[in-house]
Amino acid sequence: MRRFGSRFSCPKPEPSSMSAKFNALMLDKQDDRTVASIQSIDESRLAESGDGRDVLVRVEFSTLNYKDGLAITGRAPVVRTWPMVPGIDFAGVVETSAHPDYQPGDKVAMNGWGAGETHWGGLAQKARVPGDHLISLPAKITTRQAMAVGTAGYTAMLCVQALEKYGITPDHGDVLVTGANGGVGSFAVAILAKRGFRVIASTGRPEEGERLRELGAADIVERASLSEPGKPLQKERWAAAVDCVGSHTLANVCASLRYGGAVAACGLAQGMDLPASVAPFILRGVALLGVDSVYVPRERRIAAWQAIADEVPVATIESVATTIPLADAPAVAARLLGGEVKGRVIVDVNA
Repeated sequence: MRRFGSRFSCPKPEPSSMSAKFNALMLDKQDDRTVASIQSIDESRLAESGDGRDVLVRVEFSTLNYKDGLAITGRAPVVRTWPMVPGIDFAGVVETSAHPDYQPGDKVAMNGWGAGETHWGGLAQKARVPGDHLISLPAKITTRQAMAVGTAGYTAMLCVQALEKYGITPDHGDVLVTGANGGVGSFAVAILAKRGFRVIASTGRPEEGERLRELGAADIVERASLSEPGKPLQKERWAAAVDCVGSHTLANVCASLRYGGAVAACGLAQGMDLPASVAPFILRGVALLGVDSVYVPRERRIAAWQAIADEVPVATIESVATTIPLADAPAVAARLLGGEVKGRVIVDVNA
């Protein structure tokens, strides 16, 4: 198993209080800097993560997402309260529950709901959360596989479902996926291909082209062809798109959609701005579909996860994942933001 190096090490709880402590990656603010460290935390402090959190979960795996990278490195104001345990998603086993839907031993997962931003998240061995924010994992998916999917795969499925709800079908033409080497992009390529779409993958790493083809991409385009300022209305190329990048890339995607096309926008790796014209929207009738994964109603979450379980092969899930121990998370977070990490990063919080 590939592992990344780290300067951090996990402290061991004191033997006299093993049952009352757990390890967590903790973020503190010091002189306007974000400082990350592995700490041994008393379970009583989980009350600091907020009221109404009626389920205690023994976390088995979490992940590193782009937002986690921003929080851990302090490169963007993701964290709203301090100190903070980052990690926008996790999977594990229910330890105690006052919620009617969950019993001790149930396999569960959580994505979003402000985890790692407004309340303590999943990069820890324990998490206390509202039961309404959890979902029971489909029987086909293990907790590790759930985090190989993580927020990235779940968001990709929401994007595909948004395009299909809008009316996009495979016979409409090619579907573009930007940021295709990232977590969301990789899963979007795989899911779209599985559903019969001809997928075009945009990436700045052409050496990863073969991996993208294995996931289902029919062709590869260079990121540079979309990432610079472009004309407000361009040649019609794509029936639809999943955009994980934002900024000029999203503007160019909108400008090159076919008449009646749509783009599901879910990312901002290039930027939050949208330097676009209204021309594609009023002259070609294209649609910009915003996809949020943080506060999606529970029913849609369950449907998305069940679709993943039914459609995404386990081999595909495993192929886009690398596992690291909790102690490596700060170092890998910096590499993630630098574009040095491909696919998904699973964090084994007990390693």
